[in-house]
Amino acid sequence: MSEPSRPGLQERVIQAAETLLQRSGSVGPLELFQEIGWLRSSHIDGWLKGNEYLRVLEKSIHAGAGKVEKAISHFQEWVRQRGLRPIEASYTRHCPQGIESLQITEDGDLARERFYRTHYAPADLSGKKTATLVEKLTKVPDLVVFEKVSEEGKCSECGAELVQGDFLFMEKGQPLCLARADLDHLLFLPAGNTALSRRARKHSPLSAVVVRFSRSRKRYERQGLLVATEALDKAEAECLADAPKRAVARQQAAVRWVEEDQEFVAAMTSAILGQYPACPTDEARRIAAHTARRGSGRAGRSAAGRELDPQAVKLAVIAHIRHEHTNYDDLLMQGAARLEARILVREKIDQMLAKWRGV
Repeated sequence: MSEPSRPGLQERVIQAAETLLQRSGSVGPLELFQEIGWLRSSHIDGWLKGNEYLRVLEKSIHAGAGKVEKAISHFQEWVRQRGLRPIEASYTRHCPQGIESLQITEDGDLARERFYRTHYAPADLSGKKTATLVEKLTKVPDLVVFEKVSEEGKCSECGAELVQGDFLFMEKGQPLCLARADLDHLLFLPAGNTALSRRARKHSPLSAVVVRFSRSRKRYERQGLLVATEALDKAEAECLADAPKRAVARQQAAVRWVEEDQEFVAAMTSAILGQYPACPTDEARRIAAHTARRGSGRAGRSAAGRELDPQAVKLAVIAHIRHEHTNYDDLLMQGAARLEARILVREKIDQMLAKWRGV
């Protein structure tokens, strides 16, 4: 039996673009390349945070120039056919001296920079949803401080040794000690107490998120905050004053969430059986319970999922079929790219959907 042919570049681009549009409500070139597998999320995350080795994000695209240009051409054609509207994103970051624009291209070409910063959304997007999307795409990220994971390094200005565990700030690709970054007057508040962190950040005129790169997970992980002393004192006093009240509220919320989740799973089960009447009832219930789990980020927890939108229900069913009724997981374990594996099992998924619809 011959192996299925690999999907072409155009098919991969369209599949990735459609997935992103459905998931996020808009799609941009950088996110597209990440979905295809040409850009790692850790590279984008590091670039946004000011990592000295990722000052120019275009260098991190794992594809030849010719292939990138072809992908861009396919993407632009897809945008035209879908009739999408452009919304320009603002890729910036906070610095102690103000807001710094991040560079995407190696030569800083204005036209190409603008292309990479442009997202595309449905033309019929409501005014309220458009405003929310624009706010999301133009929001300036937090001021970020790194906990050093390597053993060697120096401040680029004063030459002070920066050892493992020290905090440093990146400015224009160069490491600065907190004294030179004008952040040494702030106190470190470890992560773990949500109420205390939220309040300290609210009261602090200057704050920074502290992150550390995890080599095993290949991503930056939040360690805590740097906040002003007065802000932390005020936040601690507020948390101490209403601790009993918040404890009661947590208990009441836990009971309410259990009841809400049970009702939602029942409603989702009914919605699944409404669209797929031949789906076994026990299996529909399992799909509903799985996709509705709090904090999972699955289709059932999205706004559309909570409203039992037919497309969200379909996505939940497809995800279940993909993992439970195809060899998708085996393909991933054998090294297949995610998008390619999805295309290879699509026929089997379509067959199961038709069967459960009673066609």
